[in-house]
Amino acid sequence: MSVIQLLGSSESDFVMFTTDVCPYCHSAKNMLNAKGFTFDEHNVSADPNLQMEVVTMTGHRTVPAIWDVRGDEPTFVGGFDNLEDYL
Repeated sequence: MSVIQLLGSSESDFVMFTTDVCPYCHSAKNMLNAKGFTFDEHNVSADPNLQMEVVTMTGHRTVPAIWDVRGDEPTFVGGFDNLEDYL
């Protein structure tokens, strides 16, 4: 699936692209859980094409890459620091 398809098909509050070894990804997941938000997680280590698509769409080269999908259109939040400010 493409990033657009993953964003559009999510029934969660947020969609996050992560890797297993990223401490900021773990912190973002903990923050969303603590605030009671749901999220879909997609590991870009398993599908490097997703990472390239995220970079092409946003210019954001690191993980996590987080979208708020609660509204009519997905809103790109950014990474962990951006999420902290956003919430």
